[in-house]
Amino acid sequence: MARPEQVLLLEPQHELRFRGPFTDVVTTTLKLANPTDRNVCFKVKTTAPRRYCVRPNSGVIDAGTSINVSVMLQPFDYDPNEKSKHKFMVQSLLAPPDMTDTEGVWKDAKPEDLMDSKLRCVFEMPAENEKTHEMESNKISSSLSKSESSTLSMKSMASSLDDGEVKKIMEECKRLQTEVQRLREENRQIREDDGLRMRKSTVMSAPHSSQAVRVKEEGLSTRVIALIVLFFVVGVIVGKLAL
Repeated sequence: MARPEQVLLLEPQHELRFRGPFTDVVTTTLKLANPTDRNVCFKVKTTAPRRYCVRPNSGVIDAGTSINVSVMLQPFDYDPNEKSKHKFMVQSLLAPPDMTDTEGVWKDAKPEDLMDSKLRCVFEMPAENEKTHEMESNKISSSLSKSESSTLSMKSMASSLDDGEVKKIMEECKRLQTEVQRLREENRQIREDDGLRMRKSTVMSAPHSSQAVRVKEEGLSTRVIALIVLFFVVGVIVGKLAL
């Protein structure tokens, strides 16, 4: 004997779609509506009970009402080549008017009283996620290429300097170091002379004090000029290395 037609209205009617990525729980909602004037008992079953969490998986839908069932797919390693064989079945039967025990109704139900609808599962990986993954891969590849190019450029720039230019740069550095040392000695001597003049300032006239200050300023100006020259030469050397 053929089973009666399903009285519940399912939305969606034929398949449950789960959109990835599947690194976390993915939830799909199944709506069950009861358009009849009687209460309807229902159960939601699956061929892979360990893979899904269904809430609620059974109950009673009052006449003229509906209920939303949450179907939660647990995280798993997604394989685009794998065809899912998971299926769901919504089983239902009309509740007797004097029903007090739902489980008892299911146990006492005859096969010709049961109604069912089958749904298949479909896994989808969003195109934007795949595109994002591809863009990230391209960025990584581009960064590696730029890094390799920069390394090769530095090596080429270093090899372009011959031994003669390197020798000239080293000699120039030594000369500058010697000049800086000489300026330090002169500055130290000026400070010592200034100290001596300051100790004699009580017995010296104002013109003499002005002359000491002028000598100090000249010493400081000499040091500033020397530092400017040093920075200029170092900048020229760095510029040669960059070319």
